Amino acid sequence: MTSRNQILLFSIILIITSIALMSYKVKVLNFPIFQEETTNIWNIEAKISFDSKKNQSALVSMILPKKQDGIIIVNEESSSADYGFTKRKLNSTNKGVWSKREIEGSQVIYYSIDIIKDKYYKANLEAEPIEVEPMEVPSVMVQAANSLLNKIYDKSSDSLTFTSLLIKEFNLVQPSQAAKMIKNNYMKTAKEKRDALVQLLNKMQYKVRTIGALYLEDKQRNIVLTPMLEVFHKDKWYLFDINNGLIENSSEIFIWQRGSQFLLEAEGVKNSNVRFSVTKNIVPARNAALSKDLKNQSTLLDFSLFTLPNESQNTFKLLLLVPLGALVVVIMRVIVGLKTSGTFMPILLSMAFIETSLLPGIMMFILVVTMGLIVRSYLSHLNLLLVARISSVLIVVVGIMAFVAILSHKLELEYATSITFFPIIILAWTIERMSIIWEEDGSKEVFLQGSGSLIVSIIAYFAMTNSVLSFITFNFPEVLLAVLGLIILLGRYSGYRLSELYRFKSMVK
Repeated sequence: MTSRNQILLFSIILIITSIALMSYKVKVLNFPIFQEETTNIWNIEAKISFDSKKNQSALVSMILPKKQDGIIIVNEESSSADYGFTKRKLNSTNKGVWSKREIEGSQVIYYSIDIIKDKYYKANLEAEPIEVEPMEVPSVMVQAANSLLNKIYDKSSDSLTFTSLLIKEFNLVQPSQAAKMIKNNYMKTAKEKRDALVQLLNKMQYKVRTIGALYLEDKQRNIVLTPMLEVFHKDKWYLFDINNGLIENSSEIFIWQRGSQFLLEAEGVKNSNVRFSVTKNIVPARNAALSKDLKNQSTLLDFSLFTLPNESQNTFKLLLLVPLGALVVVIMRVIVGLKTSGTFMPILLSMAFIETSLLPGIMMFILVVTMGLIVRSYLSHLNLLLVARISSVLIVVVGIMAFVAILSHKLELEYATSITFFPIIILAWTIERMSIIWEEDGSKEVFLQGSGSLIVSIIAYFAMTNSVLSFITFNFPEVLLAVLGLIILLGRYSGYRLSELYRFKSMVK
C-alpha cells in the first residue's frame, strides 16, 4: 500500500471513529450537542408523618424504589432531623429504616429521589411472581369467578389479551352478572380492585405482581401511590392500569413499590402515613447526562475528563482548543498561503488573546514587538553570540512587559495589565527571527510575516472562543480525532495556494 493510500485510510479511520464515539454519547448517553439544550429531572418526595407514643422509641421503615426500564435514579436523599437512617434488603425488597430513641409530638420525615428518563436503560429485572394468599370467599363467588374466567379465556390468546379483557370487563358500564357480583363485593377501593384482579390472574397461573406507582406529572402534591399490576409475558413485564388496561408508554410512570408488602411499617408511633409529591425541574442536558452516567459508572465516562478535579478540567478546557488553532494554522498556511513568523506562534498568540481579550492583546503585541525590535537593532551592533543575544532580548522583553503593566496600572488601564499572559519566550524568539529576516530580506518580509501571524492568530482566536466549538471540544474530546484526520489529509496537499492564484491569472485569459 502506498503512503498516499495509507494516509487516506488512516484519516478515514480517525474521522469515522470520532463520529461513532460522538454519536454514541449523543444517542445513548444523551449528551447535548449544544450548550443551551435542557432536559427534565423529576424530583419525587415522600413525606412520612406520624405521632409519638408515650415513652416509646420510633422505628419506621418504608419500601424504597428499585430499578425500572427507561428510568434511572440519579440521586436520593433522606431529610430527617436527628433520626438514624439505614437501608436494608429483605427478600429482594429495599427498605429505608428511620429510628430514634426518644420522640415527642408530631414528626415528619422526608425521603426524595431524582430520576431521569432514558429509553436505552434496561433494568434487567427477573421474573419474580408473588405469592398470593387466596381469598376466603363463598362458593357462589367462586362459581362466578370461574364462569367469568372461562368466558374471557375463550376470547383471549395469551396473558396480555386475557388481562386486558379482564380489566375491560370490570370497567364496563353494564358488566356481566358474574363481574358485577365480584365488583360489588371485592372492588370497593382502587387497592381492593387491584388485589382482586391479581387473585383472578393468579388463579389462571399467570405471573403477576402488584404495583404502587406515580404518574410523572408536574406539581403534584399530597398524593398516594396508584395501584397497578404487572403481568409477565415472553421474558418481559407489562404494566397495566386497573381502569384503562395495558400501558404502552411506561416511561410516564414511576414504579415505587413492587409486591404486596405494606409500603410503610411503624413501631412505637401512631397515625403514620406517607404522601408523595412530584416536581419537574429543567436542568442543562449535560448535567443530567453526567449525573446519570457517573451514577451508573459508564466506562466511557469513568476514564474521561469529567472525573478530574475542577481545576484540571478548567485547564483542559483551554488545552483542548489548541488543536482547533492548529487546524486554522494548517489551513491558512497550506491552503491560503499566508506566511507566519514561526509555525505555531499564532496559536500561542491566540491563547494569549483569550486571556487579554482581542483588541488590547493586539495593541500589546505590536507595542512589545516594536520596542523589542528597536532594542534588538542596537544589540546587533555589539556582535553578540546568538544565545547571549536572545537571552538579552528575553530580559529586555520582561522589562518592557513589567514597565507597560506598571504604567497601565497607574493610568488605570486595567486591560493592559493582562500583558503578563503573553508567552515571553515566544515573544523574544519572534523579535529575534524578525530581526534576522529584516537583515536578510528587508522590512517588507517582516511586515508580511508579522501581519500574517496576527491575521492567523485572530482567526484562531475566533475559532477557539466560539462557544459552540468550545463546548463540543470539552464534552466531545473525541472530535479531535477528526481534526487530526483532517490535518493529516491537508498535509498531503500539493496544489496551488489561494494567495498564488493571482500569479497565474493570465492563464485564465
